[in-house]
Amino acid sequence: MMITSDIVLDYLNKLFPQAKCELNYEKDYELLIAVVLSAQCTDKRVNMVTKELFKKYDIYSLAEANLKDIENIIRSVGTYTRKAMYIKSIASSLVTNYEGKVPNNREYLESLPGVGRKTCNVVVSNLFDVPAIAVDTHVKRVSKRLNLVKPTDSVYQIEKKLQKFFPKSSWSLVHHQLVLFGRYKCKSQKPDCQDCQFKNYCNYHKD
Repeated sequence: MMITSDIVLDYLNKLFPQAKCELNYEKDYELLIAVVLSAQCTDKRVNMVTKELFKKYDIYSLAEANLKDIENIIRSVGTYTRKAMYIKSIASSLVTNYEGKVPNNREYLESLPGVGRKTCNVVVSNLFDVPAIAVDTHVKRVSKRLNLVKPTDSVYQIEKKLQKFFPKSSWSLVHHQLVLFGRYKCKSQKPDCQDCQFKNYCNYHKD
């Protein structure tokens, strides 16, 4: 039995009608930096770190900050030495090239250190309402369990297949919905399958 986009959207809309990014931010660059920090780290941990980071620095002072000071603040996020370099470099580039603002420019954003396609999709979707589906570990897991993609598909292939599967008008919302569904219900370990309306379509449940 094949699952349809209507079935997926109907259930996700019931579960997470107001789904949005769970990273805390007030300024455009704060979101960009938070998403960079979120690689291999929980949003909850990132929010704890960025609360202190953005209290101490704005984009201009961050560009001039001592690398060790940044490291000390973000130490708990993992790979903090590399991420500290990313943050300082991103801040310097934004200040130099865009007066500290994050531009709606995918080519430029993806040229920044630590910013890949997924990060860029999150940023342009949330800041500029650009239709996008960012494929993180949750989106990848849910997509494979629901047989929307092949088990061997790359992140880029998953993104393209999800864009074909869902109507473009739903992309940005469904991205957040899939993230939350994977984070809170279709978890990596011990997913909550009992009352899940997708279980008859799900590879994990069948196994």
